[in-house]
Amino acid sequence: MITFTLALLLLVGGYAVYGAYVNRIFGPDDRKTPAVTMADGVDYIPLPTWKIFMIQFLNIAGLGPIFGAIMGAQFGTASYLWIVLGTIFAGAVHDFFSGVLSIRNGGESLPEIVGRYLGMTTKKVMTVFTMILMILVAAVFVSGPAELIAGMTPGWMDAYFWIIVIFLYYVLATLMPVDKIIGKIYPLFAIALLFMAVGILVMLYVKNPDLPEMWNGFGTKYEANPIFPMMFISIACGAISGFHATQSPLMARCMKHEKHCRPIFYGAMVTEGIVALIWAAAATYFFQENGIIDQVTGKAFSGAAVATRISNEWLGTFGGILALLGIVAAPITSGDTALRSARLIAADFLHIDQRPIMKRLVICIPLFLLTIGVLVYSLSDAEGFKIIWRYFAWCNQTLSVFTLWAITVYLVREKKNYYITLLPALLMTLVCSTYICIAPEGLSLPQPVSYGIGVACTLVAVVWFVTWFNKESKKRL
Repeated sequence: MITFTLALLLLVGGYAVYGAYVNRIFGPDDRKTPAVTMADGVDYIPLPTWKIFMIQFLNIAGLGPIFGAIMGAQFGTASYLWIVLGTIFAGAVHDFFSGVLSIRNGGESLPEIVGRYLGMTTKKVMTVFTMILMILVAAVFVSGPAELIAGMTPGWMDAYFWIIVIFLYYVLATLMPVDKIIGKIYPLFAIALLFMAVGILVMLYVKNPDLPEMWNGFGTKYEANPIFPMMFISIACGAISGFHATQSPLMARCMKHEKHCRPIFYGAMVTEGIVALIWAAAATYFFQENGIIDQVTGKAFSGAAVATRISNEWLGTFGGILALLGIVAAPITSGDTALRSARLIAADFLHIDQRPIMKRLVICIPLFLLTIGVLVYSLSDAEGFKIIWRYFAWCNQTLSVFTLWAITVYLVREKKNYYITLLPALLMTLVCSTYICIAPEGLSLPQPVSYGIGVACTLVAVVWFVTWFNKESKKRL
């Protein structure tokens, strides 16, 4: 428990120290924000700061800090390192700058921001890539919570019933003004999610399990795949996630002051990192006690099964229900804003005014149909969901690569410390290029070959950056 406690304190300290440093690099001022200058009653609506934090936290949470952390725990306590270091130095910085750049550029969506700094061709590619990711997010974040809710309701309310209910909610949340549904119910969902995290945290110290310490090795590794790069993809949202950069502009359109950027963007990511750390520790204890194979079914424990068992056994019936509601709320509140982000990305690209409801429908109907198609495929057989989830995970992290490079270009041009995003950009370039080579759903190449290609891709990125940097420096002379 010493390693876990130190990791928890480091996350809190990271917000206080490194978060303040990153905020100084940005330099917030008193200029009017898009929520004030571009208010439209639909997407640009000033909201209270505490409510924006709650919405941002729920938008980015999803299944990543829970199910991802549980899967990451199968790699041992090495997961603690990635959650802590990834959150402080990569994920929170990534989320912060994707938010502040949106504020400084009229609430632009992510592809617009990336195109501004990496060029029009990249913007077009990123628009398509991001839209695909948003549809994948909406699809994979339907069936997971539907399965959990079905386990708590009468038999006739099966998973398919709840899939329909959740998707109908997605439709309303995507079309309605941000303050009508999202702004009203998210604080309630946030309370459930935070209750779950605090409850599990308290029970960790009550049980005081003999968790492996970092100085005694990384503990038992249950996962056959190599830690690098598989763990870095599995944990995703609990350390860094490209999906987050699509959500930050949603809240950038609702903020009244730039000084709130640090608690909302950096702070929400640190909060998610804490949730991921708590679940990684709880899952480590669970696997120590039960192994990774369910003796009843003979199959490996799923993330949903582990989360359900821990919630019910540690928090009792009532507490377990509240905890599961928090687990259910996290993916639902990411799925609906994924489709909302997709609508706004398409609207920005096509320059379609979103104040009239009919113009929102013009964009949303194709989005809904595509999402339904992906969802049907994911439910078609036992492997469908796994395949969709794996491609979502890789697309998610690849998006973070483009975002980090775009932010790095911005920092260079503003003559600010660009190393704070350059180093994470290089790391994630290595992770994503190696993963697609080594993963079973990728090229399935041997490890030495995959690592070699990953290093080569990263070196190409270094050469590209140095060449561009030298040209940029000459322009200033």
